[in-house]
Amino acid sequence: MRDLPNSTKKRDPAFPESFSTGHKKFKIGVLLKQAREDAGLTQEELASRLNTKKSAISRIENHAEDIKLSTLGKIAGALGKKLRLEVA
Repeated sequence: MRDLPNSTKKRDPAFPESFSTGHKKFKIGVLLKQAREDAGLTQEELASRLNTKKSAISRIENHAEDIKLSTLGKIAGALGKKLRLEVA
């Protein structure tokens, strides 16, 4: 994580942790959106493949909170990809 200004740290001691958590959620959404776009699919087309609504895909891409591994696996499969989880 990048270094934060001292004034931000002093005002909200929990900021570094919440920033990091938010960044991870955002990154998952960005990765899913990129994979969808690389597959040449719209949100609507992906939603159709997953038997869900476009709004659900949008929500996942923009606010990937509490997303289940099984859901990630289904999305990966619909995109012709495999889900790979790494603990480093």
